[in-house]
Amino acid sequence: MGVTIENLVTSGTFSLDGGTWDVDNNVWIVGNEDECVIIDSPHDAEAIIRQVGGRKVVAILLTHAHNDHIGAARAVAAAVDAPIYLNPEDLMLWEQVYPDHRPDHYLADGDEFQVGGATLRAIHTPGHSPGSTCFLLEREGTVFTGDTLFNGGPGATGRSYSDYPTILASIRERLLSLPPETVVRTGHGDNTTIGAERETLAKAAQ
Repeated sequence: MGVTIENLVTSGTFSLDGGTWDVDNNVWIVGNEDECVIIDSPHDAEAIIRQVGGRKVVAILLTHAHNDHIGAARAVAAAVDAPIYLNPEDLMLWEQVYPDHRPDHYLADGDEFQVGGATLRAIHTPGHSPGSTCFLLEREGTVFTGDTLFNGGPGATGRSYSDYPTILASIRERLLSLPPETVVRTGHGDNTTIGAERETLAKAAQ
């Protein structure tokens, strides 16, 4: 049996630069009946823990450190005895949520994680935040993009530590080079494909 991909939506708030907004976040659980990884841990630790069930959690992989993606991370990690991975370029955002604790490990571009017979590879895609990281399941033809690439184009860059030219370069150089049929699983909202987002960005450039 191949690797499975489960989606859980949790609801809460995103806060940065003095503002707070209501948001729904995607949690992605990748693995099989025995083990899994969790991609992002927003808002509702109990819901994430229930979704995991009794499986071994190999890692909690964070796409970036905005509070709506990491707010439940330490509670989930403690409950399932799993290490948290984050790109260190997002530490200043992490510290706004967890000032007295560091992630267990730092992510680097190209890091690989084995789970359920599949390989997840980290792709550093700065722009939405300096440490934003996507996770590619190459053989399965899917990429988890956090807030870097959405159904409809790039993630937001209007807040602190974000940069629009940087996110465009990351998407064009690191993501749009993937096969067009690659399924894009985002941090918020619906799935899309690399092919569809190539068209979106091409139209935006006209």
